[in-house]
Amino acid sequence: MDNLGFAGTPAALQYIKAAGDYGLSAQTILADNQIDADFLNNKVKRITGTCFQSLIKYLIEKTQDPCFGLKTSRYVQAGSYSVLGYMVMNCKSLKEAMIKTPIYEKLVGDMGVSEVKLLENGDTEMRWHCNYPDPIVRPHMIANVLGSWVNFARFLVDNPQDNPKKIYFEFEQPDNRSILQYQSMFKCPIQFNAPYSAVVMDEEILNQPMRQPDEQLLKTLENHADILMADISHKQPLPLQTKNVIRGLLLEGIPRKEIVAKRLGLTERTLQRRLQQFDCSYQQILDEVRLDQAKELLTQTELSIQDIAAKLGFSEPRSFHRSFKNWLGITPGDFREESKH
Repeated sequence: MDNLGFAGTPAALQYIKAAGDYGLSAQTILADNQIDADFLNNKVKRITGTCFQSLIKYLIEKTQDPCFGLKTSRYVQAGSYSVLGYMVMNCKSLKEAMIKTPIYEKLVGDMGVSEVKLLENGDTEMRWHCNYPDPIVRPHMIANVLGSWVNFARFLVDNPQDNPKKIYFEFEQPDNRSILQYQSMFKCPIQFNAPYSAVVMDEEILNQPMRQPDEQLLKTLENHADILMADISHKQPLPLQTKNVIRGLLLEGIPRKEIVAKRLGLTERTLQRRLQQFDCSYQQILDEVRLDQAKELLTQTELSIQDIAAKLGFSEPRSFHRSFKNWLGITPGDFREESKH
């Protein structure tokens, strides 16, 4: 398997369509990058991550535009995200759509990993960690992803004026002309040279209703997505697959074993049996995810122990206190104090 995984055809087509604005022929682009011409007809379902990275680098060099990645985000549409795009269109709100993204994003490709963070002031932060190492490609990919999120969100709630609260980019600040392009796109404060890349949205925007939510269609699409995810993920060790699903579902409350099993295309009993083959259990993996989240919330936020316990799905702070002490041998409060020194 390619060490950068795969990229879905719709994601790559977004870049190729944008390249047309610069007078670049799609057929020439494919030929120069040794990609099958059927790619344009969506008959080729995906390309390797290495090929996709090379394609983006080729387009960056051809366009000579430092904002090329940002401008490609204008071409986002539901199909750009494969089945996930149509799923989020049928969610009730942007918040529900945001929660589903990390769970199903591998349907789009292996380009990066999304992470939803609930901030102590009530805002929600959607981070994206790019998997591609090329230093020329990374800033363009990150700008594409965050720009696509914002543009697609505006479309979903039928409000072009909806703006995020803040944008973080991990790459260096571009020249003044490019900064104007970024400000025109996002219409909110932007921080460059940040420790990570993220979109921050407030509760008011996230609770806005979608254009035409359809709960029944969403369930149908979700069932189809679960089948596709099971096929895509089977190459990963089952404990890692399970951990990734739990991490996404934890935002919605305690991830029930039967829901996690369904996401993995397994029955609850089969999931438990197969995990035992790796000398682990569902509860152990759930505890690992909870511990990771607990350590981050204790060290990076000012949330109370009670609030952290609730976010991690504990029925009461005493249960969280007891579990944390079993995991690390110290209480949550002591851990927070030690981390300050």
